[in-house]
Amino acid sequence: MSGPIKYGPARVLPGEQIRITTNPDTAPFWEAAKARRLTACQCADCGRFRMPPSPYCPHCSSREKRWPTLPGAGTVFSYVVCNKNPANGEPYVYVPVVVDLDGAPGARLNGNLTGCDADDVRIGMQVAVEWTPIQDGWVLPNFRKA
Repeated sequence: MSGPIKYGPARVLPGEQIRITTNPDTAPFWEAAKARRLTACQCADCGRFRMPPSPYCPHCSSREKRWPTLPGAGTVFSYVVCNKNPANGEPYVYVPVVVDLDGAPGARLNGNLTGCDADDVRIGMQVAVEWTPIQDGWVLPNFRKA
């Protein structure tokens, strides 16, 4: 009888395989990321955060937005362990996470996790942002075990 699968170190997906597109609602997030500054969309009227950014606040319907600088930390809300590169199907261990962002109640961000074995990832684990260069000069926020 075999034991549980051991995955080993979690890695981010190679940046050269990742391309993004922006629109007027998401561009401020990506411009901040390019400067290695974590932010989230906040309603300038009611103060609630929302990610992903949208044209209107879902709470008060305001179109006014702020993009405050966040601490760059958070807590793992959800995760999955993947063992194949989605671009080519080759073996590659990575851990997509959904992170509750510190300083932005209600805002969550998706990213990949590094800095630990995939087997050690847990809901509630503290993480810190790290930056991964991707295609076209953009930078992707990912997370590392804090």
